Amino acid sequence: MTACAIEPAVGSPRTECAITADGAYAARLARSGDSWFPERWTLDGPEPYAVPLPGNQPEEPGTQVLPMGDGRVLIHRPIDGRHTFALLYPTGPGTGELPLGAVECADPGTPLRLLPPAPGGDRAYALALGRRSTTVWLVAGGAFGPEYVAEVPGRCSGGVWLDRTGRLLALDREVGGRTKAVVVDLERDGEVSPLLQISADSNDRLLLADADSGLLLIGSDAPSAGGQERLGWGVLGSTLPVRFPESLRIDGCALTPFAIQPGQVLTPESCGVALRVEGPAGSWVGVWRPAARQLRHFPAPQGWLPGVGLWSRDGELQLPYATGEVPCGVVRVRASEAEVGAEDAASGARAVTGASAGTRTETGPVVGPAAPVAVARPVPLQQAPLGRVVTKTGKPGNELAKLVTN
Repeated sequence: MTACAIEPAVGSPRTECAITADGAYAARLARSGDSWFPERWTLDGPEPYAVPLPGNQPEEPGTQVLPMGDGRVLIHRPIDGRHTFALLYPTGPGTGELPLGAVECADPGTPLRLLPPAPGGDRAYALALGRRSTTVWLVAGGAFGPEYVAEVPGRCSGGVWLDRTGRLLALDREVGGRTKAVVVDLERDGEVSPLLQISADSNDRLLLADADSGLLLIGSDAPSAGGQERLGWGVLGSTLPVRFPESLRIDGCALTPFAIQPGQVLTPESCGVALRVEGPAGSWVGVWRPAARQLRHFPAPQGWLPGVGLWSRDGELQLPYATGEVPCGVVRVRASEAEVGAEDAASGARAVTGASAGTRTETGPVVGPAAPVAVARPVPLQQAPLGRVVTKTGKPGNELAKLVTN
């Protein structure tokens, strides 16, 4: 019924696919002919399946959707300078819609975009991008419709959750022509603290984070990164330096991380990281671990929703795709345990399953949820003046670590 349409024409709705933090549901805008409509994917059953949620009329440009933890889909529609929100759910042959209210900005032209699904799945947030500041809104899960949360000076982009409670939100904030990642504490009236301060003149963005291990994937053009945008990694709350491995640098290709393997508590070096690799020959999937120091390459499945996927706790990478023949499918990539060790990285055995959703290439014990871990407070990562020396300011919770090239 539906086909994958990732690159819409000018004036078409945005078609990004979003997945809940627990991997149970996904939502996207699908196309039927020239019309666009919301679609919910269920991913935690024996086989993935899609449920269309069309409204009374096709969706307009600017529409966004987000899956909630209970299976409903949040929809954001800009209408006459207002940003309206509603929850969609299937009702037999039709679509039920629960209006949540609207956000009205002082400047009718203020763009507003949904943040990635929050941990827990019962709340959803959005950013309103003003000229000099950015407002964080709670648009679903509040008591009385959309609620103001905080105002952050500067224009913010990105949006990465740092914990499993939905309290600490990392944003890439542009001030004075430079972008630095900061942390917004949503339970302390939006208190802002620095996260990345690699050098005074660098642009330092947080691309991805894992709450279990604290692993961070960073993009920076700091001098230690060669002055060009490069991928690096660090650990939340650690005083160890951020590193920019050569294995995450491919001439002529752009690498974008999109998923980190959860459940690797206290062992960030063993986390699997999935990346979208784009080059002259097209796009494919890369798998990398800090301990392995080697990027493994896999062909992307036909109809892959580019840059979308999730890891299971037992090391299976799941890549959603949609084609004319399979409107809702998941290809699963199994990474062997040998990949974790740097010495065995080259011999790690993997396989990519075909179009049959739910197929596994290996079987193994399912790792249960890890015990709750105290959230590490963000430590600003900065460049120190000497080689591998780590300096301290003497202030609790404000240790500064040097960025080095690995």
